[in-house]
Amino acid sequence: MKTKVLVTGANGQLAKCIKELYKKNSDNVSYTFATKSQLDIASGSAIKKYFKEHDFNYCINCAAYTEVDKAEENPKKAFKTNSDAVANLSKACKKNGIILIHISTDYVFDGKKKEPYKEEDETVPINIYGSSKLKGEQFVREFTEQHYIIRASWLFSPYGKNFVKTIAKLVNQNKPLSVVDSQKGSPTSCYELSHFIHHLITIKNIEFGTYHFTALNATTWFDFAQHIAKHFPNYKLCNITPIAVYKTKSERPENSILNIDKAKKIYTKFTTWEASVDHVLKMDKFNV
Repeated sequence: MKTKVLVTGANGQLAKCIKELYKKNSDNVSYTFATKSQLDIASGSAIKKYFKEHDFNYCINCAAYTEVDKAEENPKKAFKTNSDAVANLSKACKKNGIILIHISTDYVFDGKKKEPYKEEDETVPINIYGSSKLKGEQFVREFTEQHYIIRASWLFSPYGKNFVKTIAKLVNQNKPLSVVDSQKGSPTSCYELSHFIHHLITIKNIEFGTYHFTALNATTWFDFAQHIAKHFPNYKLCNITPIAVYKTKSERPENSILNIDKAKKIYTKFTTWEASVDHVLKMDKFNV
């Protein structure tokens, strides 16, 4: 019997990577991808109608408002997508016996801890985006017991807007760059996260709850940028200048490193962020 999986936010980078890797698979898993126009999870009635017309075992919620700075200007929009819509989806999953896999973020933490953050550490977001994502997590836990919340950090892929694509474009144009060197995290490929999500679905007996997932190793945005630039041999690394603070509308956590020991107990195929970046930058589909 096929395992049927709904993926919301189909135009986002994570959903596109899941589709690329697993639209066809030998694990007897069938993926259905829904864009916002096909399923607006902010509408409870739309979800009810969609779930009445389709039969799913899992729902991967990739729909999110990810414009961190714009969220400061428009908190209502951020909370509508990242929390209110998640409440709708969680209730519908509970009612229909669907296991919910919800994607969250390192930004639920304030970044003041010196060590990597564990799943049970206190959540104290310091910006609107982080607050809206935390509220979404709380709704998932409140409205459905059958869930996986996956906190990931610094996601990148060949798709959409992300740090790798932005830096690669500027480096390719030979632009000088100033990149913050005071914030640490683990850049994570959406492909690697896709593998982990598919693993949760195919194994089936993994304990529900919250998991942290990132690539191995940690770095700063500055060193991250330098690693990207090395793929463009004509670019001089001295054109990238480290700075202590980069002024943005929203505050960013200084420490975004997530402890992945819990995920390591159920999954072994972790790779380094460096190898993941190299893989994505060498892909034919990667355009700058």
